[in-house]
Amino acid sequence: MAGGAHIETGGRHYEGEVTAFVLITCFVAAMGGLLFGYDLGITGGVTSMEPFLVKFFPTVYKQMLDDSSTNQYCKFDNQLLTLFTSSLYLAALIASFFAATTTRLFGRKPSMFLGGLFFLIGALLNGFAINVEMLIIGRIFLGFGVGYCNQSVPIYLSEMAPAKIRGALNIGFQMMITLGILGANLINYATSRHKNGWRVSLGLGAVPAILLCVGSLCLEETPNSLIERGQHVKAKTMLQKVRGTNNVDEEYQDLVDASEAASKVENPWKNITRRRYRPQLTFCSFIPFFQQLTGINFYAPVLFTILGFGNDASLMSAVITGGVNVLATFVSVFCVDKFGRRILFLEGGIQMLVCQIVVGVMIGLKFGLNGQGSFNKGEADILLVFICLYVAAFAWSWGPLGWLVPSEICSLEIRAAGQAINVAVNMFFTFGIGQIFLSLLCHLKFGLFFFFGAWVLVMTIFIAFLLPETKNVPVEEMNYVWKSHWFWNKYIPDDAVPPAYNSSKAAP
Repeated sequence: MAGGAHIETGGRHYEGEVTAFVLITCFVAAMGGLLFGYDLGITGGVTSMEPFLVKFFPTVYKQMLDDSSTNQYCKFDNQLLTLFTSSLYLAALIASFFAATTTRLFGRKPSMFLGGLFFLIGALLNGFAINVEMLIIGRIFLGFGVGYCNQSVPIYLSEMAPAKIRGALNIGFQMMITLGILGANLINYATSRHKNGWRVSLGLGAVPAILLCVGSLCLEETPNSLIERGQHVKAKTMLQKVRGTNNVDEEYQDLVDASEAASKVENPWKNITRRRYRPQLTFCSFIPFFQQLTGINFYAPVLFTILGFGNDASLMSAVITGGVNVLATFVSVFCVDKFGRRILFLEGGIQMLVCQIVVGVMIGLKFGLNGQGSFNKGEADILLVFICLYVAAFAWSWGPLGWLVPSEICSLEIRAAGQAINVAVNMFFTFGIGQIFLSLLCHLKFGLFFFFGAWVLVMTIFIAFLLPETKNVPVEEMNYVWKSHWFWNKYIPDDAVPPAYNSSKAAP
């Protein structure tokens, strides 16, 4: 077919087993996802709490108190409020470029530790905030933490994990994100009735930050990073420990060869723009771009409040969708290395498209163009079911795979740059859409859900035709996948793959 059907890679299968050391190490590293997830969950809930709005955003609170004749679509349309939310993503975007250098020159561990430290400072500033300026500064520190973690953790997981379970272990990062979101939603629900509950919600972000800081100090560095920084003896010892066998000569030599090739690259940022890296640049840019245009990060308590749910009902709805998010991510964990990345992307895209259309139609029929109306209990339950189905589809497709695929397709010489681009694009569009989401809702009304649905259709077609299957392919042999693809093979020179592979035929 014209798309990227499964490709028999012919890649090497290294000796080794799945060790307890690898599982524990990847679990600790994946805690970096808790930071991002906790913030995603906590912010939407806090910005719907009345004491928080009264103290920092009284104009928005006044709009909330207006009667039902108020246009529901425009209830929270306030640029300062959206700046509080989206400033984190702008800071994360900037931090990702510094994190790329830190990750490459000093290793993956220091980046994870710095991520936890920045997030700890930000959480404390937000928890003790006395004015909007202090809130925004705290958000910037939180953003630095997210930028460093999102840069280093996926790379760490991809490098530590054996190829046959790399997908499942890497998705541990997304699993931690979903657990962070669910935990934050539960905390918001518990603290919403207290005057200073918002301080507890924001300040408790220090807990996952401390866990990551302590955990990163206990982690071992990846063999790839050790070789990259000239510590060859230590790297081989670590590879033996990671694989649970002393017979790692073949894999070790492949890592050394890849590192030597990478060391000849003077500027990885310029290098990734070369023609031979066009597939990696494309997917490291478009996957995070499309991930944010699913609209997933904006199904928050604020949206439920806009749709007429009461404050408690809005927070509980967020808890329910958060729980669905966690459970559905397990589907990806168990399926990604068995059925592959493409099938999850495609099924998830179709399911999200259907749900976006249904949600848009229901809101359009109830609120129309003037934004006046409300859902009865039965209608609200049906709406929540389709939102949960939408969240589930994202949770086993674009959620985890949006971090997994970019982290596994880049060879060592462009890996830090590729992941930095992935994080930067993700954060840029999270910032941009976050800043204009409430304004878009105010102006596009129910059409906003069709807008996101149209993008889901585009991204599903993009995956169907251009993404080859990458399951079970060793990271350092990913070029063979591109060389075997109907579209990307013209970008990959013969010297980019081992000679034995050049006679292989492209996938049908």
